[in-house]
Amino acid sequence: MAKFEVIMPKLGESIIEATITKWLKNPGDTIEEDDPIVEIATDKVDSEIPSPVEGKLIQVLFNEGDVVAVGKVIAIIETDPGAASEIAEDVPAAEKSTEAATIQHEDASTTQSSTAVESSSDRFYSPLVKNIARTEGISQVELDAIPGTGKDGRLTKDDLIGYLKDRTASPAKPAAAATAPAPGTASAPASTAAPKVTAPPVVSAAGDEIVEMDRMRKLIADHMVMSKQVSPHVTSFIEVDVTNIVKWRDKVKDEFQKREKEKITFTPIFIEAAAQALKDFPGVNASVDGYKVILRKNVNIGMAAALPNGNLIVPVIKNADQKNLLGLAKDVNSLANKARSNKLEPDDISGGTFTITNLGTFGSITGSPIINQPQVAILGIGVIRKKPVVLETADGDVIAIRHMMILSLSYDHRVVDGALGGMYLQRMQQLLESFDQNRLI
Repeated sequence: MAKFEVIMPKLGESIIEATITKWLKNPGDTIEEDDPIVEIATDKVDSEIPSPVEGKLIQVLFNEGDVVAVGKVIAIIETDPGAASEIAEDVPAAEKSTEAATIQHEDASTTQSSTAVESSSDRFYSPLVKNIARTEGISQVELDAIPGTGKDGRLTKDDLIGYLKDRTASPAKPAAAATAPAPGTASAPASTAAPKVTAPPVVSAAGDEIVEMDRMRKLIADHMVMSKQVSPHVTSFIEVDVTNIVKWRDKVKDEFQKREKEKITFTPIFIEAAAQALKDFPGVNASVDGYKVILRKNVNIGMAAALPNGNLIVPVIKNADQKNLLGLAKDVNSLANKARSNKLEPDDISGGTFTITNLGTFGSITGSPIINQPQVAILGIGVIRKKPVVLETADGDVIAIRHMMILSLSYDHRVVDGALGGMYLQRMQQLLESFDQNRLI
């Protein structure tokens, strides 16, 4: 008999760890190839790991609730000697883990380049811990000295938050700023540390119902607070006449559904316009790294989607600027269906450079959405309503009933000024109002 090592797979560009939430198979169980053996969760998506081989599960190396790095062996399956993908017991460990080590190195490099907190030791820090440390101005030396209660001394979010509460009066934050800059880099201007914000005490009254946030809602809450702390948010608005688009969709939707066996919504039209506007104004398709602005080459547009449990997730349409309207419609429908059935994979929600959220789905006229970090802008789409509008004609002004909507753009005022934000919205307005009613799809 031979043994096959099941490894925590690569789950996306920036994901370097996952939490084991539930073992679907127990030691001693017989497993078919592609049988799901364990459920895992990351800070982006839940997923299942299928078995690459058939055999018998003889050992699980981690418990439910453990956080495991990408590339680690999590279980061992006993296979028949003739299995094509087996790993023999006498194969050196270094050879068996070569691919895993490569994956770990690639993910670690990606994460390290995207954060100002870089580990000076072998201690592992999650992206969330690094973001909190960067926001609070904690130096790497100070971070390395904080005791951790996680597995193998890992520093958890709760450890760091507890430490921050105890260091309110500590002068450690200015000490981080006093660190000498690396050769060839500009010193950051001195600034006064922002006052620490403490949530007010909350007291429950008789009859109140206390509901514990689920794991995803906690992650969303932390991400939203972090975004508001990182980016100074500004929101601009513009009203758009989408009458041509409404008439076009009414004309083609039945034929499209008959031909493609799926619906055509407004969303792919908005994504197409958003992608074109991003090509025209690349400063909105960007990220901020300290005092550097990263202008993204790819136009990967995320679309916020509501899950059946009420939480939100943002599947991403990759290279949206390179796809025609039919391709965008197919992608939108596919990702929406996968979100509703909880079938999204890590790659489906990674790599976004800009986000759209459809506020009009729930009847909202407009809103000021929170930026999806590390992006610098998010577009809000309001509900489409009929309303009287003054139109200029060759014979003078007239009042007509038109389909109108409001677009809102929340942007990071560190790098996107009102002029750039306003020009982006104006370009969106031009593209949508000039939509060709005779267009083929």
